Amino acid sequence: MIFSMTGFAAQQREVGAGTLIIELRSVNHRYLELQLRIDENLRAFEPRLREAVAACLGRGKVECRLALHAKEGAVESEVSIHALACLATLSKAVLHHFPDSRPLSVAEVLRWPGVLAAEQVSAQALAADVAALLDEALVELTDSRAREGEKMKAHILDRASQMEALVEKVRPHLPILLQAYQEKLATRLREAMQVADDERIRQELAIFTQKIDVDEELSRLVAHLQEVRRVLAAGGSAGKRLDFLMQELNREANTLGAKSVATETSQASMELKVLIEQMREQVQNIE
Repeated sequence: MIFSMTGFAAQQREVGAGTLIIELRSVNHRYLELQLRIDENLRAFEPRLREAVAACLGRGKVECRLALHAKEGAVESEVSIHALACLATLSKAVLHHFPDSRPLSVAEVLRWPGVLAAEQVSAQALAADVAALLDEALVELTDSRAREGEKMKAHILDRASQMEALVEKVRPHLPILLQAYQEKLATRLREAMQVADDERIRQELAIFTQKIDVDEELSRLVAHLQEVRRVLAAGGSAGKRLDFLMQELNREANTLGAKSVATETSQASMELKVLIEQMREQVQNIE
């Protein structure tokens, strides 16, 4: 299956301390980059988040938000004696070295992480809920990326079919186009050289014909398109392979245009490059 690097997922569930919320957003990126926005009382779960995302996703810039919203009406009058003692020790140490410092106010003390009982979050109690919610969010994100990826796959296959049709349209006309160009060139050579040495002219034309023959480029175009189809069918992390194939397709289309001696092949080269660019735009967002 082909996966896009763009996706979104949001999950939440009620837990003992309130409502646990997780959001995942991803966009295209050269490699996997994870940005975390986690409530301070949930910092202990950061390694778990990083490990799970890295195991599930190959590429993309991923933003993860993990929050715990306390229940309305929760009693917050109880304080942690241990947290107050630690804060008092730290405050005394600071005032000892900086006597002019302003002591903490009551409001500042109560806002300090871990002081209010309602802000204390048991890692043991939340671990299973965070793990389960994260798994659900990753499944939703993966499904979202897969749906987008299938649309991109269909788009690329459609352009590949159009390119193959162009090649099949041009290839049968190549011998006729080359023959016509040879006759036209032979006439000009005779006029320019003012000689009737047909053997010499035929030799020069044979050498030049080899230089302008585009059959090899068309064959490589078809081979690259077959590889594009194979990579898309195999699925997985295909973005970098497809990006390389887009470069090769563009190279062959450019060579076709450079060697062109007829309007038909020049037009085909231009149309091929337009289709390749449309494919490349989609490939840039594939994992």
